[in-house]
Amino acid sequence: MSVSNEITISKSKTPIFGIAVLAFISAFGLFFVGYDQGHLFSIVQGAEAFDELYIHELTHDMRHAAGFPCH
Repeated sequence: MSVSNEITISKSKTPIFGIAVLAFISAFGLFFVGYDQGHLFSIVQGAEAFDELYIHELTHDMRHAAGFPCH
């Protein structure tokens, strides 16, 4: 009788693509909550978006809770 011992080596790689996607989502979220002053809606609305500030008003309290000054 022959006995064979198999050794399995598994290497786990850090999913670089997943980290890149999460970094992009985090950067976009930071811009969205902290810095947008009509820039995103100006793509659709034009210069009127800088006067209306829809995203600013939507995330106003979240900005203050996160420590972003806005006025």
